[in-house]
This record gives sequence, structure tokens and C-alpha cells, in this order.
Amino acid sequence: MLRYHYLYVKLAPHKNKPHLPFIGSTLRGAFGVSLKKVVCINPSYTCEGCFAKENCLFYDFYEKRNSAHQYRFDFHLNPDSYDFGLYLFEEATQKLPYVVSAIHKMLTEQGLGAQREKFEIDTITCNGKTIYQNGTFDLKEIQPQEFKLDELPQSIKLHLATPLRMKYQNRLLHNKPPLEPLLYSIQNRLSEIKNEPKVKLTFTPHYKEKSAKVRFVDQTRRSNRQRTKLQIGGIVGEIEYEEIDEKSVMLLKLGEVLGVGKQTVFGMGKVEVKSL
Repeated sequence: MLRYHYLYVKLAPHKNKPHLPFIGSTLRGAFGVSLKKVVCINPSYTCEGCFAKENCLFYDFYEKRNSAHQYRFDFHLNPDSYDFGLYLFEEATQKLPYVVSAIHKMLTEQGLGAQREKFEIDTITCNGKTIYQNGTFDLKEIQPQEFKLDELPQSIKLHLATPLRMKYQNRLLHNKPPLEPLLYSIQNRLSEIKNEPKVKLTFTPHYKEKSAKVRFVDQTRRSNRQRTKLQIGGIVGEIEYEEIDEKSVMLLKLGEVLGVGKQTVFGMGKVEVKSL
């Protein structure tokens, strides 16, 4: 169904903690700068009209229009450190060495935030296996994971861990999202990543909503390209379901990997599914 890598970057203890509750914009911006330094072979250092852009990872991740980005950052709100995860999907899994090199450059040479804070990396793991430690890389025998489920519970808690930003009936949702558009968003994201046509849900979800406690949080990110602040607020909280069908649970578990809603590359729409 889906091939992916999951990278987790654990940093050595650092005196400063993140000063923002949402670190996705900081990570993605710094990663882009470092990735371009790693992969760009154009003497002009510009993407427009570049002879190599169709085979360029930076172009795919940052400049290519009307296509799904095959990666997303992963973290929690209000973190105590800049430790983070990064998912790579489908064809992007083949670019692992470039991605790891860019992460290393981002943290140890480029730095994060306006102060360009640099960090020492403790470990980087990929799919649970250590690939960087004590200044040494080891990417041998790393293969993409295949999404699969061993358990399909009938009662679950859906935790909206980072702001979920999505439209429903042509409006940005500010309150509890219905289950159906959540499932549809996940299915669409999978279709986009695999470069397949979008399709409607092939089943009718069955469930009972037990409880919900959600709220809308406002937040912004700085766009250096547009030289302005952009609104990226969304919904956080928890929803509990009982007697939920297996296909719905499977899609929600897939949403743990893919993210849900808009701007998932920044770490928006992180969801966690827990058995009750």
C-alpha cells in the first residue's frame, strides 16, 4: 500500500529549548537551505530554467508545483528540544543519503532559527535502526517499510497532536471534524503520493462517537519567499469512537504515517490512534 522511511533525530543535550510551540516552519526552512547546498549542481544556484530540476530532490521537495510532497516532519507541540522525526514516502525513500546529509549539515553547520543555533547530534535512526552515531554514518541494509497493521481495535481514541487544518463544505474547520472528511483526506493524500487518481471512499464508515474535546489554536509561520506571516492555525484535541469498522481504523492508522489535512510537510495534522 505505502513504502516509507521514518527517520528520528535525537540531539545531544542543549542549553536552549525551542521558543516556539510549533517548530515545523523552523525545521522545514533550515532543511531546505541545507538540502539545496547538498544537491544543487547548477552554477547559477537557481531553480527557474535549471537543466537538472526534473532530477533534483530540492526541486521536488520545495519548488515543484501541483504535486504532492513525498515527505513530512514529525514532532509534538510545545517540545522540550529540537528532536524530530521525518517521513520519506515512495520514490523519496531512494534519496535517503541526500536527506541524511542535509539533516547533518542543517544541525551542525547551518543552524536553526534566526540565531543559527547549532547542535550536536546524538543519534539518527531509520526505521528503528541506528544510521548515525559518534560522527559515523551507516546506511547499509536499510530498506523502506511497508505499511501494515497487526491489530484493528473497535474502540479508539483519535489524538489530534498538532493542528489539523482542513476545509469542510468549503470552509476552514474551527470545530470538531466529522470522521468522513478525515478518512477522505487520508485517502486523497495516499493517492497523491502514489501519483494515482483521487477516488471517493469505497465504503460507508460505521462508528459511534463516544466523546470529543477539541479546540482551534491560532498560529502563524514566517514565509521568507512571500516575506510575510501566514496563518496556519488548526484543531487539536481528542475524539473517541466505539464500534468503528476496520476500514476506517486502517485509514486512520495510515493517517498516523501520512498526516491529515493541509500543510502536513510542516508537521501539521499529526494524529495518533490509541486503543480504548
